[in-house]
Amino acid sequence: MIRRAPEADRAEVARLLGREPAGAFDVVVRGEGGTPAVIANDPFLDDGTPMPTRYWLVDPTLVTAVSRLESAGGVQQAEAEIDPEAVAAAHRQYAAERDALVPPDHEGPRPSGGVGGTRTGVKCLHAHLAWWLVGGPDPVGAWTARRIGLAER
Repeated sequence: MIRRAPEADRAEVARLLGREPAGAFDVVVRGEGGTPAVIANDPFLDDGTPMPTRYWLVDPTLVTAVSRLESAGGVQQAEAEIDPEAVAAAHRQYAAERDALVPPDHEGPRPSGGVGGTRTGVKCLHAHLAWWLVGGPDPVGAWTARRIGLAER
């Protein structure tokens, strides 16, 4: 399990989300001025519900840019242009990283799927970009970054 973010971060993330966060998280990428850009979620919400999405994009400028890309058919374009095996490998690695945070003696439902909770293909460019921004080897995140004009890292 991860630690709870400091109150100032919790308040800022709540403002960015438009609601209180439902579980523990850490701010793992910050934007200009130190504003949270990506959070890393605990694998379970406060009520015990599995949380498959480890990395969540909260920077409003990036969220808007990715939403525009998605609304212009970005998910389908990414699926058509990126090697499916590279996407599958990214899902496996993402799931393994998240699942390593689940206590070995945990009983009950567990988070499942890879990036954004999906097992195959591309579901959410926001989740892919969030993981790429953290340093994850996500080909969809890299593709998304290029499409919205982010510099290569």
